[in-house]
Amino acid sequence: MIELAREQVAAVSHWFAAGPPGTTALADHALAPGAGRWWADRPVAPRPVAPRAVAVACADHVVLRGEPTALAPLSLAPFAEHYVQAPARFLPLLGHAFNRLVPWERMGYVHRVPVPRPHVPRGVTVRRLTPEDTPALAAMGPEAAWSHATWGGPAGLAASGHGWVAFAKGRVLAMACTYFRGHEHEDVACLTVPEHRRQRLALACVTALCQDIAARGHTPSWTCSRDNRPSRLLAWTAGFRLEHEYVHYLTGHPAHRVAGLAA
Repeated sequence: MIELAREQVAAVSHWFAAGPPGTTALADHALAPGAGRWWADRPVAPRPVAPRAVAVACADHVVLRGEPTALAPLSLAPFAEHYVQAPARFLPLLGHAFNRLVPWERMGYVHRVPVPRPHVPRGVTVRRLTPEDTPALAAMGPEAAWSHATWGGPAGLAASGHGWVAFAKGRVLAMACTYFRGHEHEDVACLTVPEHRRQRLALACVTALCQDIAARGHTPSWTCSRDNRPSRLLAWTAGFRLEHEYVHYLTGHPAHRVAGLAA
C-alpha cells in the first residue's frame, strides 16, 4: 500500500465516516497531525482512478476498508503485530500475510446512564492531567504505555486536556483518558496500578472523564475484550451499555512466504 501524505488524507477520510463508535473515533483521531497514518492501494492525488482499498492506523490499531483483491499480502507488512479491524472478506488476505492471526471477540459500549462520582480514600485527589504531570505519568512504566500511545506518549496525553487521574503523594494511582477522540464519540481507556485496585479509583476517573466528554458535546464509548470481566463490570457501573459486538485480529510477523517475496 502507498502511505498517504497529510494533504491527501481528506480524499479518503469519508471511507470511515460510518461504523461503530470506537472505529469512527479511531479514524477521526488519526486525522490529527502526527496521531495516525493512512494508506491506499493507489495514489489519491492526482486521481485518474479512485482507490480500491484504504487503511488507517493509530498506535497499534488498524482499520481496513474496501476491496481485499486490490492488495497483495506483502502490502500489509506494516501492520505486523497490530490489532486489525476489517470485514470478513479480508480474512483470507490477512491469513496469507501473517504467520499468525488471533481473533479477539470484542464488546463495544456507549455511555447511557450518568452516574455520580464515587468517594475516594482520604489523601487521594481526582483531577485533570496537566503538562506538569508528564513525569508522574511516565513513571507508571511500560505497562501503561498503551494508554497514552494514541497521544504520542505521556507528554502528549498530559498536555491534551483529555485525561483524569487519581493522585496520592505525587503518584498516579489510576487514570482514565480519551483514547480516540472522534467528532461524535470519544473512546475511553483506563487503568489502575495493581496495588490500588478495588478502591473505585478508576471509576472516579472514568466518571469525571465522562462528564468532561459530555461537556464537549460528545458521547463516551468503551471497547474491551469479551473475556475482560473487570473491564465490562467497570463499564456497566460507570453507565455504559452494550451497543455492538465485533472481532478484531492480532497479527503476527509477516508470513515467511510474504517475507520471501520482499527479498
